[in-house]
Amino acid sequence: MDPEKRERVKEINEELSTLETKFAKNLLADTNDLAVMVDDEKELEGLSPNQIAACKAAAEARGHADKWLIGMVNFSGHPLLGSLSNRALREEIMKNSLRKGARANANDTRDILLRMVELRLERAKLFGMKSHAEYVLSQQTAGSANNVHSMLRKIAPAAASNAKKEGEDIQRLINKNGSHPLESWDWDYYTEKVRLEKYDLDTSKMKPYFELERVLHDGVFFAAGKLFGMKFSERSDLRGYHPEARVFEVFNEDGSAIGLYVADFYTRDSKRGGAWMNSLVDQNTLMNQKPVVVNNLNIPKPPNGEPTLLTYDETTTLFHEFGHAIHGLLSNVKYPRVAGTSVQRDFVEFPSQVNEMWILWPEVLDNYARHFETGERLPQSWVDKLNESSTFNEGHATTSYLAAAVLDLAWHSLENMDGITSVEDFEAKAIKDYGLDYHPVPTRYRSTYFSHIFAGGYSSGYYGYIWSEVLDADTVEWFKENGGLTRANGDHFRKSLLSRGGSLDSMQMFREFRGRDAVIEPLLRRRGLIKND
Repeated sequence: MDPEKRERVKEINEELSTLETKFAKNLLADTNDLAVMVDDEKELEGLSPNQIAACKAAAEARGHADKWLIGMVNFSGHPLLGSLSNRALREEIMKNSLRKGARANANDTRDILLRMVELRLERAKLFGMKSHAEYVLSQQTAGSANNVHSMLRKIAPAAASNAKKEGEDIQRLINKNGSHPLESWDWDYYTEKVRLEKYDLDTSKMKPYFELERVLHDGVFFAAGKLFGMKFSERSDLRGYHPEARVFEVFNEDGSAIGLYVADFYTRDSKRGGAWMNSLVDQNTLMNQKPVVVNNLNIPKPPNGEPTLLTYDETTTLFHEFGHAIHGLLSNVKYPRVAGTSVQRDFVEFPSQVNEMWILWPEVLDNYARHFETGERLPQSWVDKLNESSTFNEGHATTSYLAAAVLDLAWHSLENMDGITSVEDFEAKAIKDYGLDYHPVPTRYRSTYFSHIFAGGYSSGYYGYIWSEVLDADTVEWFKENGGLTRANGDHFRKSLLSRGGSLDSMQMFREFRGRDAVIEPLLRRRGLIKND
């Protein structure tokens, strides 16, 4: 590349860095602005006392002692929509959620993202590529956008069909008690009722069995100890970057040091939404540095003295993000640039998704899923029903996810920006092209708040969650076939894959672990897209 082009790439990178920061700041500001303030506690009917107390505490933190605040989250929708019986309030929450970054005010992210797409395309062409997606995917395990589209198009029709069947079930339930058409703000609320009707399962009743400290120590840490021999010791004498960031020292079974784990679980106005892991220090033997990794969640903080009770989904998120933390902590490489999660983007979610398998593993579940007051174990009948209903609502979940993955690829597969002036029109066309345009199921992220791809390094890579899940589902079957939660299995996973970071080709590491290439059938069975054998 000649000096002039190199200088232009430098300029593009600098401007993109500035725009990513601005996108994140605008989104955080708009997310905070769109929080819903509730004047009367009666409007919160359906929420648990703990959830109501959290809303009260959130309002008080903003100086409104006589109100209740429902803060927005980074994805489309809100965890409370499954419980709130007030339909008008559900509608307000969902509509505010979908408007993030798309209002004509100082927090609007539309011009920012359009400029970023334009700059990424220009940079790709400077490198001799037709599009940003081609530039990125040539360096990933997928190899090309065509390979990704081929996989997604195998899944999309069945996912959309399942979502519509789920919608029909919900509409039938709605029609028993009213006559309004199903909308996106109704889905979670009535889904729980359909789940109750089909499986006699109400996941909201599980929260008392998922108290944060027990989930963390007796679930997440316990499974890591059984599998990898890891031990965790909280260091209250070590100060984190925020008073709520807790520091744990991590050891091997023989007492040798692994590194530090920082846990930051509660939401606050200064913190971006979502859940993630990142490394403060990358492990390496070059400079003899131990890893320091952080897990962030956004759990509403209860009032002082009250327990933090997690939903089943929040428990899943904690196990997932801790899978990333394990990947960073167990790294054993020479160079920091290939440490831990510094692997190909469409491989990075694989270990974290594998770690979710231990949530309902009997030995782990028996150790942590205890009622926070009585110590009673989560009823086995509920666990059986969770397993029985494992593909329930997967049409919605898969359709919502795929729509976001398609949006990412659509923006970054552009070879020119001709005629693109409306973010909303572009979104609608891209999603419709895949047959995923079913209005009760909005895309998990609209472009204006898609921080993964416009502020988080996932551009042309959001498909990686389901690409990695192909590997994950196949790996879960391997663990089950080989005895599950054993040190022998953990040592094999650690030695052949987790400890090697990005020092080897990702698929070579998978083959060394699994003994063969991955197959897609376990994923399709898991998501209910084909029948089990």
